[in-house]
Amino acid sequence: MHGPPLIGWLLVALCAATGAYCLVRLHAGPGGERRAVGSDALMGLGMAAMAVPATVVDTRPWGALMFAVVFGAAGVHALAAVARGRADTPHLHHAVGAFAMVYMALAMAGGPAGGRGVHEGAAAHAAAAHEPAGTPLLTGLLLVYFAVYVVRTVAVLVPVTVAAGRLTWPCRPDLTHACRLSMGIGMLAMLLTL
Repeated sequence: MHGPPLIGWLLVALCAATGAYCLVRLHAGPGGERRAVGSDALMGLGMAAMAVPATVVDTRPWGALMFAVVFGAAGVHALAAVARGRADTPHLHHAVGAFAMVYMALAMAGGPAGGRGVHEGAAAHAAAAHEPAGTPLLTGLLLVYFAVYVVRTVAVLVPVTVAAGRLTWPCRPDLTHACRLSMGIGMLAMLLTL
């Protein structure tokens, strides 16, 4: 990741915890739900691996290609599920997320820090900070998509109702939505570092 190392480590912790929780939940629930949770686990753990600061692990040149292949395959698999008409799980969102990961991996590999040594000093880092690694239009569209997704997920996660003049929380929230919320926030943070 090209952002500050502290943000990278916070994203690693958040996404690894989310991915681990999804792995634990993988064995529970019906088949369609397991597929969705499996996609969430892959996304969370992949985001954790991608968020590791470049100063710790230099994955050039194989890292970007590996992320692109893994998440490209996950995106195609999610799109195939959408084409088969499986609307019971969020396959379209998983496809968007997987292709966003492919985009970020390729943008970071070809971006300013991808073509230089990691330890070239503050001047190179300052110059790189002003050059976007990806296509600004596509980055902006993905930022808007994930921002809307985060807001919608918060609305689902916190279903507050007003009854007889009192605010109530009608049911216990599903942690799956909390995991997807944290991954959506992670995607926003990763896109902002491009």
